[in-house]
Amino acid sequence: MFSDLLQPLDDGSRTRAEAHVRSLVPVRHVAPPRGSHLAPPGNTDPIRPIGSIGIIGAGMMGTAIAGACVTHGLSVAMTDNNPESLHNAAEAIAREIAGPDKPFDIALRDAERLVNVTGDDALVARSDLVLESVIETVPGKQEVYARIEPRLGKETVLASNTSTIPLGRLAAGLRSPERFCGIHFFHPVRERPLVEVVRGPETSDATVASAVAFARSIDKLPVVVGDGPGFLVNRLLVPYLTEALELLLEGGGVGPIEEAATRFGMAKGPLRLMDEIGLDTTLQGGRVLWEAFPERVVASPLLISMVKAGRLGRKSGAGFFEYTDIPQRKPPRRELADLIATWARGSRAHSPGKIVARLLLPMVLEATRLLEEGTVRDPREIDLGAVYGLGFPTARGGLLYWADTIGPARLCEMLGALSALGPRLAPTPRLRRMAAESRRFHDR
Repeated sequence: MFSDLLQPLDDGSRTRAEAHVRSLVPVRHVAPPRGSHLAPPGNTDPIRPIGSIGIIGAGMMGTAIAGACVTHGLSVAMTDNNPESLHNAAEAIAREIAGPDKPFDIALRDAERLVNVTGDDALVARSDLVLESVIETVPGKQEVYARIEPRLGKETVLASNTSTIPLGRLAAGLRSPERFCGIHFFHPVRERPLVEVVRGPETSDATVASAVAFARSIDKLPVVVGDGPGFLVNRLLVPYLTEALELLLEGGGVGPIEEAATRFGMAKGPLRLMDEIGLDTTLQGGRVLWEAFPERVVASPLLISMVKAGRLGRKSGAGFFEYTDIPQRKPPRRELADLIATWARGSRAHSPGKIVARLLLPMVLEATRLLEEGTVRDPREIDLGAVYGLGFPTARGGLLYWADTIGPARLCEMLGALSALGPRLAPTPRLRRMAAESRRFHDR
C-alpha cells in the first residue's frame, strides 16, 4: 500500500512541482481581508524602518539571528544573563557569517564592529526592534518582558522568537500588547529562508508591518500566521518528530528511519533534525503541543530520557548521532542503544514506504486542522512553510501539493490501514469531506 510513496518523479511531474514551489514566494503577500484576525497590515500607516536590533539571549538561535542581521549591515545590541554566553557571542556570530567568501577573521571583525555585546538592558532597549530568544517557557520569557518593556521607546517593536508558545499567553501582563508579535526563525537560520510573523490577539497592523519589513530587510520570506500552539511550522514539525520517536521504539532503527526520510527528499531526517535543533529545545517546544493536543501528540519517554542523560544533540556532542568535532563535547551519561532498549515496545521492521507514510501523514492531518481553524487560510501557505521552514523537497511541490498527487480518498485509505495507532492517524472531518466530494487542496 505504501511502496509507491518513494517512487522517483518523472521529469514532467518534477518540473510542475518545482514550478509550484517557485510560485509560492509571492504567497507571503497573500493574507485575509483587513479586519480579520490575520489581516495584513494596511497601507495607510507608514512603516517605521528597522535599523537596529536588540536581541535578548546569546544562545544558538540568538547568535544565528544576530548573524543574519550583521550580514545585512544592521547593528545589533545583544545581552544574556549568562556571562559565558555573552563572552562567546562574537565568535558564535562570526561562525554564522563566515564562509568561502568571508574568512573567519573578517567575519569576526564584522561581528565586533556591528554587535554590541552588553550586560546593560538600557542599551538593548534603545533598538528599533527588541527580539527575545530565551528558554522556551512562559515564566522565563515573561521575566524578560517585565524587565525590558518599561525601558522601550514608544514605537519600539517587542518580539519573541518562541517556536510554540501562544502569544496570548506570553502577552499577559504587558503594558502595550499591541506592539508585541512573534518573529520566529528556523534552524539553521542561514539555510532556512522562512520567518513566521505571528499576530497575537492584540498585535497592531503597524507592528505586523514592521516585523514583515524587518524580515524582508534581511532577505527572509515572512509569512503572517495566526496565534496558537506551534503556529504553522511547528504544528507540522512536532507530529513528524513524534512519529519518528515512536517508530524508533517499535524497532524501526535510526538508519532505516533516516534513510526513508532522505530518500523521499527531506533535507534532513527527523532524528538528525532533532540533533540539530537540540533535544532539550525539542522537548521544551514539544511539551507545549503535548499539553495542547494530548490525544494526538505523544510525549516520548525516550526523548525525556535522552535529555536527562545529556544527549542533547550536536551542541553537546551526542544525540541520536555522535559529533566528535564539538570542542566542548561532554561524554553522554548513557549510550543510545541502552536508552532505546529501556523504552522499546517491540522489534518490528517497517518498509521504507510505511516509514514515510507514518512520518508525513500526521503532518497532512495537522495541515487540515490549521486550515479548518483559520490559523492559515491558503494551502499555499502550508506548502511555503513546509518547503522553506522544514526542508520539504521542492521536487515534490510542498506538503499539500504532494498530498494532492495522492488524492484525499487514497490518503484516507492509507490512514485506515494505520488505524490501530489511534486518533493521531485518524482522518479529519475536512479530509473525509474532501474525499467524499473528490476535492483537492489546491482546487480552484
